[in-house]
Amino acid sequence: MQAVLNAISDPTRRAALALLQGGEECCVCELMTRLNASQSRMSRHMKMLQDAGLVIGRRDAKWVRYRRNRDLAPEFAAVIDAVLAAERPLEEDMA
Repeated sequence: MQAVLNAISDPTRRAALALLQGGEECCVCELMTRLNASQSRMSRHMKMLQDAGLVIGRRDAKWVRYRRNRDLAPEFAAVIDAVLAAERPLEEDMA
């Protein structure tokens, strides 16, 4: 549980999870463009999410494509969904 909480404690990692929420698969280059992050920073964030079991990486030629882990324990998935849902209204208020 600690690794999951650490992984979702960062706004960039939460934003990456939100982009992968609907089953979309993204490579680091797509995530860095959409989240305005450097390649090395985004790769470190995705490694932390992968180490926590929240995302799965799939090698595709020279890229690694990430997707949300569909086999995540339901209680962890519920926590992540609740955190992302609670954050959405805050983002809309700031826009």
